[in-house]
Amino acid sequence: MKSSQYAALSKVPAITLGFWIIKILATTFGETAGDTVSMSWLGETTATAGQGGLNGYLVGTAIFLTALVVLVATQIRSLRFHPWLYWSTIIASTTAGTTMADFATRSIGIGYPGGSLLLLGMVLASLLLWYQTEGSINVADIHAPGTEVFYWVTITLSQTLGTALGDWVADGPLGYLGAASLFGLALVILALLYWQTAVSRVALFWAAFILTRPLGATVGDFLDKPLASGGLELSRSAASAALIVAIILLIIFVPQRTLSRGDKTTD
Repeated sequence: MKSSQYAALSKVPAITLGFWIIKILATTFGETAGDTVSMSWLGETTATAGQGGLNGYLVGTAIFLTALVVLVATQIRSLRFHPWLYWSTIIASTTAGTTMADFATRSIGIGYPGGSLLLLGMVLASLLLWYQTEGSINVADIHAPGTEVFYWVTITLSQTLGTALGDWVADGPLGYLGAASLFGLALVILALLYWQTAVSRVALFWAAFILTRPLGATVGDFLDKPLASGGLELSRSAASAALIVAIILLIIFVPQRTLSRGDKTTD
């Protein structure tokens, strides 16, 4: 199939610098927005947590997963790439990932290490099953409903993994800023591997996609967590509003085109 035909069928944006900037902002927004709903509005970090018989993380997960399922179904039914639909689905996956990870690590009690390892196994299993079923995990090959399902399942699991992993690292001696710096450095190393080596672009894409989530998670936590915990204690709602405005402006002003099979990032 020719590159032009792939472009016509693709509903995934080209992997450009703008893509990564919006992705990092979306993951940061997912952390602050998820915390706003589960912790602030549903009271999981208040003195009355659990007194109403509802778990805020579980209710938040139900809300965001419902939105995610609707958006993924709409994305699959769509005949072409729609930037607003695509990024809305990404945002739904990252907010759902935040509340799902918090529910697993805090409410179920498997902790950050257990949650991170479990979710890493699930991401790898999703990629393996995707590869065995479709013969490729290259995002340029996403041009059929079945492949799209694998894509969005893997993305959502990676967003959930990133939250647990970010919380795990930030909970240690590095703190929020140290953890964000560590994940940022890891992304710089991946960028150098991309530009200076012949390492698989597909492998580098998924590694970077996964690592942008804990970067966003730690930055989001730094913005809204208490001063005593090393955060800035900013309003979660205000931080979320500022982030979503930035995302909207980038979607409007950063050129959005579909990914084609001939793009260098898919080699």
